[in-house]
Amino acid sequence: MPQLLQRFILDGTGATAIEYGMIAALIAVVIIAALRLVGSRLAAKFTAIAGNLN
Repeated sequence: MPQLLQRFILDGTGATAIEYGMIAALIAVVIIAALRLVGSRLAAKFTAIAGNLN
């Protein structure tokens, strides 16, 4: 039993999975922020074009 507990404590694979999850979440937040910024600018551009067509 002590060997199993020691092996569990020294195992770092769970920490690696958590780090990858945090990196993926950060990338997702950056992508969402960029899409929102581009989306609002694109909507404004289309509104301006539509106004010029009328």
